Amino acid sequence: MMTLAFDRRSLLAAHPELLRTIRRGIEKEGLRVDTGGTLARTPHPESLGAALTNPHITTDYSEALLELVTSPDASPDALIGELTDIHTFVALRNPGEAIWNQSMPAHLPAQADIPVAWYGTSNTGMLKHVYRQGLAWRYGKIMQCIAGVHYNFSLPEQAWDFLTPGSTPKERRNAGYMGLIRNFMRHSWLLMYLFGASPAMSRSFLQNAGLEAQLTHLSPDTYCLPWATSLRMSDLGYKNPTQSELHLCYNDLDTFTARIHTAVTTPWPAYEAIGTHRDGQRIQLNTNILQIENEYYATIRPKQTAGRCERPNTILHQRGIQYVEVRCMDIDPWEPAGISADTSRFLDAFLLYCALEDSPLFPAPGTCQESQANFALVAREGRRPGLRLMREGQAVELQDWADRILTGIAPYAELLDQRSGDARHMDTLDQQHQKVQKPDATPSARLLAALRDSGQEFHDWTLAQSQAHWAALQARGLQADTLAAYDQAAQDSLAEQAALEASDTEGFEDYVARFHAALVKAA
Repeated sequence: MMTLAFDRRSLLAAHPELLRTIRRGIEKEGLRVDTGGTLARTPHPESLGAALTNPHITTDYSEALLELVTSPDASPDALIGELTDIHTFVALRNPGEAIWNQSMPAHLPAQADIPVAWYGTSNTGMLKHVYRQGLAWRYGKIMQCIAGVHYNFSLPEQAWDFLTPGSTPKERRNAGYMGLIRNFMRHSWLLMYLFGASPAMSRSFLQNAGLEAQLTHLSPDTYCLPWATSLRMSDLGYKNPTQSELHLCYNDLDTFTARIHTAVTTPWPAYEAIGTHRDGQRIQLNTNILQIENEYYATIRPKQTAGRCERPNTILHQRGIQYVEVRCMDIDPWEPAGISADTSRFLDAFLLYCALEDSPLFPAPGTCQESQANFALVAREGRRPGLRLMREGQAVELQDWADRILTGIAPYAELLDQRSGDARHMDTLDQQHQKVQKPDATPSARLLAALRDSGQEFHDWTLAQSQAHWAALQARGLQADTLAAYDQAAQDSLAEQAALEASDTEGFEDYVARFHAALVKAA
């Protein structure tokens, strides 16, 4: 009996140009560290351009937390090639430091000494800076130093005409991406098992009160959870307890954006107690549950490109979903760019599976508590022998369910092999099957084994890995024209930031008011 998913695959197979125009991009975070592996206290290097305006090299929370951004690329090999080029440029132009190639942070100074990212004196730059100051007041600076790989994925507009019902292209696109997101949430625990690479952390991260008692003391400076796959994505890592009060809906975009609007306009008592100003300076953008939409921490987000002073939630509602952003991937410490082309291939097949398979609506209020619980359990205990997860109210063994999902992905990997011009998707699927059969082959298990076998602390092992990658990138170098193009982009970004600063005529408080006014509630 043919299924709807089979019909959708057949339609795509008949239009291979659609598979060849899938686009993927990466935003890869990484802390700058000094030669001892301690968080860099230096300003963002001028040789890398302006963090505000360089399209490929910016910063996230901290001045030391680089974010390297690719273009939307046509193939996994092109994507990782570009990401490696950006890393190489940073290594060539900032040789005295390295990028910490691990999701859990390097040795950190006291919280007061962690520098918040600075973007200059333009209103746009100050908005970004004050938002991050607000994060520090709300959650502390330690959590904000955790790093990851964000994977952006989009299908061509025409594909949704075949895949989803709807009276307009926008309706079809929105319905398709929301279905993808629901299936992603059902199955994203598998990504933690297969690719989670942060089962350990340094003692310096334990400035967060109450964590030490929950962890195993592996060595004097190293703590872990023995069966963990990703402490970064667990309740010990990047979390926001206040957001547990939110009840977002992933059944349709209108309800999703309406609930985000509520979160960014509803005051929260603890944040009201902090206030918006101290000593005449603004310290957060407002006292609401979320200062802005980006404060919502999710494993996947629907996205639309926003311009200066535009509100992401407003344009998402008005223009519809442009792509999805997968936010749960750990940095791969064995890869110089933090992620491999084979991982990109698997993500493409996994996300195509999520997009084309049937995706029933979630029960009210529009989220799936079962899926969230599975994700949290695998992040903390994913390699525990015999671990059981909940699937539609029934307990199932992780290994059995993982094999079932991978078997379901196989037709999509085969379709990509046959129609996309890249014939290695089934190969990477075989690699994932091996990890399911042999948990010791997962990145989290390999990292803990490396620490035990070497006798090194987590910090020292990661520093050695990071410095080896840094040396290899410097030795790799760049073609003269590529290097010149990155240098020119850096110089252009400095000029663009200066022009923004010179052109601002309104005061910052007026700009903040205009920014808030740009938030429009969904009709």
